Amino acid sequence: MRRVRIGILTPSSNTALEPVTSAMLSALPNVSAHFARFTVTEIGLTQHALGQFDAHRIIDAARQLADARVDVIGWSGTSAGWLGFERDQALCAQLTEALGIPATTSVLALNELLAKTGVRRLGLVSPYTDDVQERIMCNYERLGIECVAERHLGLTENFRFAEVPDKVLAEMMHETAFARPDAVTTFCTNLHAAHLARPFEAATDIPAYDTVTTVVWKALSMLDVDMSALGGWGRIFSMRK
Repeated sequence: MRRVRIGILTPSSNTALEPVTSAMLSALPNVSAHFARFTVTEIGLTQHALGQFDAHRIIDAARQLADARVDVIGWSGTSAGWLGFERDQALCAQLTEALGIPATTSVLALNELLAKTGVRRLGLVSPYTDDVQERIMCNYERLGIECVAERHLGLTENFRFAEVPDKVLAEMMHETAFARPDAVTTFCTNLHAAHLARPFEAATDIPAYDTVTTVVWKALSMLDVDMSALGGWGRIFSMRK
């Protein structure tokens, strides 16, 4: 059986995406995830907070993944939501040029899913502040996607995002469902939210796309890996690229 290695770029203070990603991939014994970190401690629109996502710093971290000869690199982060989607497009091109490895991101994968399924009305759940949430909604509006319902927690310290309880996240997701969006996204890779997708979908018949899940889905799609064993993580794994 072919051994598949997925490289995942990780914010340094994130404690959710590594165990969640590994839990997903545990159903695929021939697939392993390998992680490289770069410093991210706060989310906001200040110069310091935005500067954490400088492409050169991310590429430096990705070089560690290249040493492990990974088959694909995924940026498991949502910064393009407020920096602009073109930032992730440029980052993927830079990673592939510098390292010779195909690349994707949580946000680009999410946007691909939204386009594939014709989503025009989105429910947005995040831990972020008012201004960051507004920036994300504006960027989706430019894609022709209206955020018809949103919930956010007003947090800035990245470490704290992983401490948000399941009950709170589930309530936020269900509150957005009242607007009957075409899909709901849990938009932050330091939320323990991926496992909430399937029960949410069963209760509401609305697709739920978590941003830890989206990058895993896209990476596996790029490598033509059979994802049927991951159905317990939501409808996303019944779709192909």
